[in-house]
Amino acid sequence: MFRRLLVSIFTLAIIAIAAPAAAAYPDKPIRLIVPSAPGGAPDALMRALGPQLAQQLGVPIVIDNKPGGSYVIGTMELVRSAPDGYTLAYGNIVSLATNKSLLPAVPYDVEKDLTLIANTLRLSNMMIVNNSVPVRTIPELIAYAKRNPGKLAFGSDGNGTTAHLGVELFKAMTGVNMLHVPYRAATSAITDLIGGGIQLMMINTPVSAPMAQAGKARALGVSSAQRLAAYPDVPAIAESVPGFEVSAWGGIVGPAHMPKDIVTRLNREIRIALESPAVRERFKVLGAEIAPSTPEEFLDLSRRETVKWAKIVKFSGARID
Repeated sequence: MFRRLLVSIFTLAIIAIAAPAAAAYPDKPIRLIVPSAPGGAPDALMRALGPQLAQQLGVPIVIDNKPGGSYVIGTMELVRSAPDGYTLAYGNIVSLATNKSLLPAVPYDVEKDLTLIANTLRLSNMMIVNNSVPVRTIPELIAYAKRNPGKLAFGSDGNGTTAHLGVELFKAMTGVNMLHVPYRAATSAITDLIGGGIQLMMINTPVSAPMAQAGKARALGVSSAQRLAAYPDVPAIAESVPGFEVSAWGGIVGPAHMPKDIVTRLNREIRIALESPAVRERFKVLGAEIAPSTPEEFLDLSRRETVKWAKIVKFSGARID
């Protein structure tokens, strides 16, 4: 009897000690890996979200850019990290969907090696052309490309990105033939587009819209199903190519086996942060729509998009070596 009493007291003491430790999360800086180069849309969007989330959590959030390998380098660093909530990463359509079809072997399994915490955004692309290309509308582009098969080169920020596969979808739906030129970063592709080294891009609006507004390139259409409120004068490509739609998306992921209470806390705080006026305004300026989700909805999005883009990859024959 006495022994049982001692065991009970010992057990209660352990619970009492453990409870404050669990409740203390977070009590040190959180590293947020962005698996792409500084200056691109993912980097800008996470730097917009980070300060608000840090304020809510009461600890710094440090953005750590780890570009390369079609998001694999940064994602694998996350996979190898401790599942304690202090290392997170940006996961998107590339790392969570298209890589499975594009890479000969993906060194991680989305469902086994990652914890999908919350989607945060949806991002449309804008099709822009070098100012010397003699077209001003999507129908004119289609007609011009058909008269000049293989002579138009389009750039992207890498194989498998929406800038690449979006144009492959456009080619499939319109029957045009254009040459793909992949770059390591969007900034390099933009430089060549302005200089005339390539003629066309369909890149995220945070990158493409400022170029068009500054007169450095010509905007032909956006990849969303309808026109974007931020750019009402730019038609949706779907107005000329019915059914066309391409949206990038991305959110916060962690390594596998994260404690459920930490995932729940992070999901709640991310959703609150996305509703803050500062984040909403910054996302709007960057051309992104707020798109919060539960962990289950985020995983379902990843599964659906993996199936969708596998078909486009097969059509295009795209591969990443």
